[in-house]
Amino acid sequence: MRPVLAPPPGGKVEPREAPTFSVVIAAYQAADTIGDAIGSALAQTLPASDVVVCDDGSTDELERSLAPYADRITFLRQANSGEGAAKNAAVRAARGEFAVFLDADDVFSPERLEALAELAGARPDLDVLTTDAFLEVGGKVVRRCYDEGWTFETNDQRGAILQRNFVFGLAAVRRQTFLEGGGFDKSLRYATDWDLWCRLILDGSRVGLVAEPLARYRLNPTALSAQRAALLRGRCHVLEKAAARPDLDAAERRQVTRALTAERREALLAEAHEALIQKASHARVLAARVAGAPSMPLGTRLKAIVAAVAPGLAARRLKQARALHGVPGPAGVRFPL
Repeated sequence: MRPVLAPPPGGKVEPREAPTFSVVIAAYQAADTIGDAIGSALAQTLPASDVVVCDDGSTDELERSLAPYADRITFLRQANSGEGAAKNAAVRAARGEFAVFLDADDVFSPERLEALAELAGARPDLDVLTTDAFLEVGGKVVRRCYDEGWTFETNDQRGAILQRNFVFGLAAVRRQTFLEGGGFDKSLRYATDWDLWCRLILDGSRVGLVAEPLARYRLNPTALSAQRAALLRGRCHVLEKAAARPDLDAAERRQVTRALTAERREALLAEAHEALIQKASHARVLAARVAGAPSMPLGTRLKAIVAAVAPGLAARRLKQARALHGVPGPAGVRFPL
C-alpha cells in the first residue's frame, strides 16, 4: 500500500473502479523543455486517456518540438491569454474524469497516474488528488516538496487553505468539479493554483495526497527572485477574494485576516528590497512605509529607517544577505543567487 494522507471520510465510502485521467499541459515558449514533459506523460504505467497541450501564443519552435508526438497528443493553440486561460482550454478539451496538470518544464515519474488512480478508487469522495515531488534547482534535487516545514493538511483543510497553499500544484482535479467551479481565474497572473484550490475547498471539495515523490518540479531561482514582489501581491489578491466570501465562519475570518496581514507585510518588504537593489526613485518612499508599518518587527523597521536615509548602503547589505542566505521560494526553499 502506498502512503496516503487525506481527511477522514464524511460517511461510509465504498471503493469504486479507478477513474480515467487526462494530462493537460499549458505551454508558452517551452520548446526546450516540453519534450521531456510529454515523454513522461506518455510513459505512464497507467496510460492517460489523452494528453492535451495548449500553446498560449508561443513564438519559439514549440510546434517543432511537438512534432514527434503529434499523433499521440491533442494540440490546441490560442492567442497569448495567460497560463490560466490555457489550462482552462486544455481541461475543456480533455476526455478523462480527472484532469492532471503538468507544467511544460516538469516531469512525472512513470507510476504517478497509477498512484493517483489507486487513491481515487479507494477514496471516491476526494475531488483533488496530488502526490509529493522532488524540488529541483539547476538539475539537482534540493528536497521533497512536503517535509516537517511544509506539511499536507488533513484535519482542517478549509482553515489551512486560507493561510497557505498546502496543495502541490501538479494535481489531479475532478474535471466536472473544475468546470463547475469556473476553472482558473484568468484575471490572475500569480498564485492561480492557490486561488483554485481555495475556491474548490471552500465550496466543499477535499484533497488527498499520495505521500511519495512522483514528480520532479523544476524551479528557476532567477525568475522567482525577479517575480517575488509580484507573486506576493498575487497571494494577497487570492486572500482578499477569499475574505470577501460570505460563507466563512468567525474563526475562518480571523485566519484569513491574519494571513492577509502577513502577506501584505511580506509584499511591502519585497517591493522595498527590489526598489533598493534596482536604485529605483521610489526606494526611499517604500523604505519609509516599511519603517512606519506597525505590523513589521522592530528590527525590520529600524533597518528601514537606515534604508530611507542611506539607500545605497542598504542596497549593498541586501545584496550581501542574498548572496549569503538566498531568496525565499515556494514551500520554504531558499535559492542562492
